[in-house]
Amino acid sequence: MTSTPRTFVGTTTSAVTGMTCAHCRQAVTEEISRVAGVRDVTVDLAGGTVTVTVDRADIAAAVDEAGYALVP
Repeated sequence: MTSTPRTFVGTTTSAVTGMTCAHCRQAVTEEISRVAGVRDVTVDLAGGTVTVTVDRADIAAAVDEAGYALVP
């Protein structure tokens, strides 16, 4: 086992189609927030995007178990 940190925080932005109102923004935010490891969700209604920050400690642990070190 290495000294890999037990967190692996990453941010990704994706396009979302069909969002037209504040309810859409709230629905997307609430559903994504329920996913394990999600730290932050930002929905840009005008731009049609969602940005998600996720802590995937399970990825860091898997790399560690394989005998390698994950570099965030």
